[in-house]
Amino acid sequence: MGCCDTPGLMPIDTAIEKMLESITPVSTVFDIPLENAMGHVLSQAITSPMNVPPFDNSAMDGYAVRMADLTQQTQLPLAGKSFAGVPFTGEWPQGTCIRIMTGAQIPVGCDAVIMQEQATAQGDLVDFTQALPLKPYQNIRPTGDDIQQGALVLPQGHRLTTRDIPLIATLGIPSVQVFSKPKVAFFSTGDELKPLGTELKAGEIYDSNRYGIKAMLEKFGCEAIDLGVIPDDKAQLKQAFQNAQQQADVVITSGGVSVGEADYTKQILDELGEIGFWKIAMKPGKPFAFGKLLATTEHQAAIFCGLPGNPVSAMLTFYILVQPLLAKLAGHSEWQPQPNLPAVATTVFKKSPGRTDYQRGIYCLNDQGQLEVSTTGNQSSGAFRSMSIANCFVVLEQERGRVEVGETVNIQMFRPEFY
Repeated sequence: MGCCDTPGLMPIDTAIEKMLESITPVSTVFDIPLENAMGHVLSQAITSPMNVPPFDNSAMDGYAVRMADLTQQTQLPLAGKSFAGVPFTGEWPQGTCIRIMTGAQIPVGCDAVIMQEQATAQGDLVDFTQALPLKPYQNIRPTGDDIQQGALVLPQGHRLTTRDIPLIATLGIPSVQVFSKPKVAFFSTGDELKPLGTELKAGEIYDSNRYGIKAMLEKFGCEAIDLGVIPDDKAQLKQAFQNAQQQADVVITSGGVSVGEADYTKQILDELGEIGFWKIAMKPGKPFAFGKLLATTEHQAAIFCGLPGNPVSAMLTFYILVQPLLAKLAGHSEWQPQPNLPAVATTVFKKSPGRTDYQRGIYCLNDQGQLEVSTTGNQSSGAFRSMSIANCFVVLEQERGRVEVGETVNIQMFRPEFY
């Protein structure tokens, strides 16, 4: 424990390290058509089976020439045309030029392409005076200029993005080898939670956590299994855990992990697995549970994460603690947490030393190009509007106190799956 650690609270880095040590990535792989591969993690590196481009081609609409033909004259007659997909295949006489389009194959012997804006055509005679002098191989994209045959294109463990799909298609690869997406079953606990569309009675609230968890799971590339809301009943809770364990690699709950709330949950998890109830040195989101539901003759082993019940706390603990776990499980070896960036506080941030505080903020660039950040206002763990209008977390260090206007703070811009 470091000098700034609060007794009884586990540092965030320690919690993440403990979880990752116990995670074995999924090993099931399958072949998937490229059009369905978005968001999957590559189980096999992709190397290029070909050169891209596969032939020398023109970077401009213009004229293919031999530089030697323009040493004694500035005008050349037109000998033919080369279009994308329809290359020039005839004989190319000395002292002539070929009309060529962007992407079209370079005729044999061509050592420069002159853009059409630097040429003047008069019938079949083209004047190149304004284009001289020429540079060797100007406006020519050589074979393999983008990707060479045999080159590593995407490594194993890379999660496919919208930018990767057309890249792979360029290589003529119709399908890719990927890991199976982790299956994650989740449910909320609490007698006070009611589904959307029902009328609330005294003391009841709508369950919002499942909707946020489901959205983040799907954007993160997991198969989400929503088991609904489970009341505070031991028999129903145990059945819910067993149903989840039967279907999923990971079981996530929200609620029932705070002091005084976890009696049923703790009893059941002690029966079904090896679970630790942790107090994490973060705010919001101090209560957190992690462990494993052990395999039986009827149920497979599963990882368990218990999130707090307050909406902001549930989303933050998922974002900070659960995402690294899911990334390792999915084989997503390139995943990294968002970096901390310095920004100038334009509002006061209230804080007491003892826990790392993830406050919701709004960043922007000032006229000098410097990052500035302001608070979204209410930082209560139950105030979700402040999360919805934020575009970053203001990460206030564990030992830090109140932040005044003009002080420098660290911010973490939200990851894409948080939008």
